[in-house]
Amino acid sequence: MSAPQAFESKEDIGHFVDSKVVNPKDGRFADVFNPSTGAVVRRVSLASRKDVDAAVAVAQKAFESWSQTSPLRRARIMFKYLELLNAHRDELAAIITAEHGKVFTDAQGEVTRGIDNWVMRQPLGVVAGITPFNFPVMVPMWMFPVAIACGNTFILKPSPTDPSASLLMAKLLKEAGLPDGVFNVVQGDKEAVDALIENPDVKAVSFVGSTPIANYIYERCAHFGKRSQALGGAKNHMVVMPDADIDKTIDALIGAAYGSAGERCMAISVAVLVGDVAEKIMPKLIERTKTLKVKNGMELDAEMGPIVTKAALERITSYIESGVASGAKLLVDGRGLKVPGHENGFFIGGTLFDNVTPEMKIYLEEIFGPVLSCVRVANFTEALNLVNACEYGNGVACFTSDGNIAREFARRVQVGMVGINVPIPVPMAWHGFGGWKKSLFGDMHAYGKEGVRFYTKQKSVMQRWPESIAKGAEFVMPTSK
Repeated sequence: MSAPQAFESKEDIGHFVDSKVVNPKDGRFADVFNPSTGAVVRRVSLASRKDVDAAVAVAQKAFESWSQTSPLRRARIMFKYLELLNAHRDELAAIITAEHGKVFTDAQGEVTRGIDNWVMRQPLGVVAGITPFNFPVMVPMWMFPVAIACGNTFILKPSPTDPSASLLMAKLLKEAGLPDGVFNVVQGDKEAVDALIENPDVKAVSFVGSTPIANYIYERCAHFGKRSQALGGAKNHMVVMPDADIDKTIDALIGAAYGSAGERCMAISVAVLVGDVAEKIMPKLIERTKTLKVKNGMELDAEMGPIVTKAALERITSYIESGVASGAKLLVDGRGLKVPGHENGFFIGGTLFDNVTPEMKIYLEEIFGPVLSCVRVANFTEALNLVNACEYGNGVACFTSDGNIAREFARRVQVGMVGINVPIPVPMAWHGFGGWKKSLFGDMHAYGKEGVRFYTKQKSVMQRWPESIAKGAEFVMPTSK
């Protein structure tokens, strides 16, 4: 083997921004040493905040077109890059040796890395789920079946508002043959939540609830070095285009805004009415809202039941008062509703606002009740920008008869779950569930493949057998050759 060509450049090392090498002549620098000689051989520029912001701006600008480049073209570029890496392997290795000090053959192994191996995923250990009142069965079952199937043991901390279902689920798991101790339930409040987060044997925490608590759980889990998936609040919009089917759109709005008394993280709470569609839709929407059947939930013809607690009812009422005070047009007022035979129940009727604007409290904050706010915009671009400016990104819908609008909306909207002529776009279980922005803290969604990744950790196993191992110590990074 011939002696490798050493790397001996004396030039200052700059930045690489917008496909150009940038070598600032002023600013801060650090020395780069050759460890073999102990000498300073060059300087590296230390980026200022301005330098970093400039690079981020360039990358943000490039993202729009690169994200729309076909996967095939991206793959071709990366395969070409691999070809070039192989062609420049020794040059790269010489640079590593000059600045790091590792031997040249080891550096070659770093550049051309590969070995016979396989990857397995193993359970984490004890994991916990902290779940909300609005889906006391479904949300826990996004968590514990996947966690347990992956080999973990599970602790469920359900909402104290409606905790009984948790115990029946536990009993049914035992009846199914689940060994003792694999699934456990602890009832409680913040003290129980903090105890789960702080216990070193709890390796991961799943949460669904409000954004402030999701943020709190995410930060506390990070503090204690454990992973978390914390799904937060929502302010879900439905964009209604002028070409939408009016009757189907009204059906969708009524069900999505008022179903489950609006106590869903996927409820539609804002209707974005584009162009002249408001004039077509509002009269029928008012009529349907006024005629909602609000009853005890056990009556089979009921369309909407009571609010979960008196405190929640009072909170929703205060939002309605805020909407009126801020100048929104209250078209249907659900306050003061009394259901015969249930006069002390926590009932409120469907409530409908028009002419809501983005600075109003009823637009900005999650109400979590049967209150629908209508916002009027001039065109599709204005509607899209409105949705994207919202700090939440859980679910969104667009009702249209135009395939191009549907494609552009699905592509450009900054929301995690998107429905086209589907008012509540909850994915099927194998796809996972989760939003963007302040609707999700953590980098993995719930359920499906994302759930498997969350509840397991990857282990990479590399092996050789004695007859394949050459004699003598190896000082280089092993490769597949």
